[in-house]
Parts: sequence; C-alpha cells; structure tokens
Amino acid sequence: MKPADPRSLLRAMFDAAIAAAQPALCVPRHLPPPPKGRLVVIGAGKASAAMARAVEDHWPGPLSGLVVTRYGYAVPCERIEIVEAAHPVPDAAGEAAAARMVETVRGLTSDDLVLCLVSGGGSSLLPLALPGLGLEDKQALNRALLASGASIREMNCVRRHLSAIKGGRLAAACYPAPVLNLLLSDVPGDDPVDIASGPTVADRSTCADALEILRRYAIEVPPRAMALLESGEGETLKADDPRLPAIETRFIATPQMALEAAAAVARDAGLAACILGDAIEGEAREVARTLAGIALQVARHGQPAAAPCVLLSGGETTVTLRGSGRGGRNVEFLLALGIALNGEPGIHALAGDTDGVDGQEEIAGAVLAPDTLARARALGLKARERLDDNDGHAFFEALGDSVLTGPTLTNVNDFRAIVIAAGPGSSGRAHRRN
Repeated sequence: MKPADPRSLLRAMFDAAIAAAQPALCVPRHLPPPPKGRLVVIGAGKASAAMARAVEDHWPGPLSGLVVTRYGYAVPCERIEIVEAAHPVPDAAGEAAAARMVETVRGLTSDDLVLCLVSGGGSSLLPLALPGLGLEDKQALNRALLASGASIREMNCVRRHLSAIKGGRLAAACYPAPVLNLLLSDVPGDDPVDIASGPTVADRSTCADALEILRRYAIEVPPRAMALLESGEGETLKADDPRLPAIETRFIATPQMALEAAAAVARDAGLAACILGDAIEGEAREVARTLAGIALQVARHGQPAAAPCVLLSGGETTVTLRGSGRGGRNVEFLLALGIALNGEPGIHALAGDTDGVDGQEEIAGAVLAPDTLARARALGLKARERLDDNDGHAFFEALGDSVLTGPTLTNVNDFRAIVIAAGPGSSGRAHRRN
C-alpha cells in the first residue's frame, strides 16, 4: 500500500521505524545456546519487558529473572518477573527493583549465564545510589540534568559515577557468571556504556569527566555527591577489571536500522530517501534550523537531492529549558523547523520519539505542514512565543497535529522525516514573519 499524501507517508515511515525495532522480531535471532547451569534474565528499559517476553517465547529450557520497565510498558511473562517504575524521574519502585536485581545475580557460578536485556530509559529505572546518597538526591539530579541542555552522553556520565549499579557494577555482581548483553540502542553512536548508563559494560569515562560536566552546566549536587566524585570513590569499572572479561555485547536494534526501514517505505512510495545521519545531536532548535536549510536547498535548487524526496535523521537533540511550557525535544524541533521554513510550499515533516513519549508527555511527537503556521495564527497561536516558552506540545495539540502511538514497547531514539514534494520552480512561497 502506497500512502497517497505526505501526512500518511510520514506516519507510515514512523510506524515502519518502530516496527523494525520490535523485540519480538529482533531478540530471537540473538539468543545463545543453553548454558550448563542456570539462565538468569535481568534487564531495564522501556523495551525490556517486551524483550523478556520474546526470550520466554523462544527459550527451550528453564529460566528465571527480573526486569524493570516504565509504567504502562509491562508485558505479561510467566517466568521472568516484570516490575514497573517511573521514567524519566526515578521513584522508589525503581530503587527497590535495582537493589533486588543486584541480589538476583549474586552467588552465580561460571556454569550459569546472565542474559541482560537493556534498552533506553534504563538509567531512570535503575536508580540505586552509592552509599550516602538517597532517592531524593537521584531525583533532584535527574531533574537538573534534564533541564540543563546536557547531551544524553553527558547526563549518563554523571549518573554512572553516582550509581551503585551502573558503569559496570551490575556486571561485577554477576561474576563469575558470564554475561550476554542484548542491547536495543537509543543513543547517538550506539555506545553500550550510554544505554541505560552501562550497568553491565566497562566505562572509559572518569569522575573527573563527571565533575567537568556538572561545572560546565552549573548543576548543583549534594555535598556527598561532590565528595564521591572529587575523591574518586565513585569511579566506575574499567575494561581491565578482572570481573569483566566474560562479557559479550550484541546490538539487536539501532537507530540506523529503523531509518533504513523508513527509507524503504519512502522508496516504495516513489520518493528518493536520504538518511542524513542516525546520531545527530545538539539543541533541538539549532538542529531544526540546519535541517530547514537543507530542505530549502532541495526545494529551491534540487540539491543535494532532487524532489520528491524525504530527508531522514535520528539521534537525540537536547532542550535547554527557559520557559514554563510542556516541553518535548521533538516538538521543539518541529516548531523551530516550521518557523525556519515559514510556510514553504511542498514541505511536510514529522518528528517523534520511537518509544511513544516525547519528554514527559504520553505523546510521541507531531506533524508539520506548509499551512501549520497559518492555521496557528487563525487560532491566535504565536509560534515564536510558544517556542520561547518551550511549549511545543500545546502548540501542536491545539492544531490537532500531535502524533499518538501509545506504548510502542521499543526505543531507538528520535525519528525525524522531512518530505519535500515540490522541486525547483514551485511558486507561492510564504514570506510572512511570525
């Protein structure tokens, strides 16, 4: 089936990206042979429960385990316990689950095997702090990091060095049992240590790196946290740690795979597909201005691609909160993109998070059309004011242009698609200022 209009095509591409990263499709091909001893399954993230179900459905022998996922993302399992907890700000349920997970893997032997299922969101779902720090400290830290404009890589660096489970510490608890990590990547560059802050992999970053990030973004932390970092007491496990040699890591789904699935949908609809990158980072509104420039170059000059085409990209942008709006990095990107395009004919776009949650809203993202700003003005909505207030969700919701998916049970980060239907020589460009 070929979508007949840009909006339908955009949604079909987004749905294809999500479908390509479904655990039921990705997990079975990576399951190991049964060990001599026990198989213990652990995991955390928005997709971890669905991953656990895929393991149960295809594992030939006995198993047990514990997995923690976001509220609303649980999938029924018979042998693996599924716990729900809060994201993006952690809660007591996540703290208790993290402590139990560490105890679950203690006392294993080299004949046993730990299968670790990790996806995006795991950092907030495993908020087990180092001694001297409490859950309230972790909650305050997460809120400050989310509002700071720090990249996901920077946020996870700080989290790892104040955690009793991240940065390889969970893998150390598994020793001497070998660990097989099945990772569903939601981070730019697909670095294992940045997925759920790397609970079962070695970490190259240091306490000094975490301190530099806190100082750069002027993030205040409790005195005990500063002491842990300044003394080096919060140092994570490195590659030469004797407890980490028997670890294997496999990526079962990545942002690039999702973008390739979307590109196939575009080509089937008769459009050229250009994947600009799967690891694009930066302030959402700055990324929007850059991609708007590329889209306009295509529409007006047929370079670097000829319309009709779609520009696809993934990664994770950031938002430095300055206003009091409902936020969402994807809708912030889309609102800034609309302002930069200024009603350019023939250009439509969709931006959304593949987990179905943009920021803290149960909304995946939104769609943009050439008439979006004109329709907003008719409702008395001022795009620039909404952008300044970090209120993209309210803007697109008022227009009926929000994208809702519900829990997708996967997470391969942000998805952005810009469809350019009109090529050089199109007329009727809008030049109103907003």
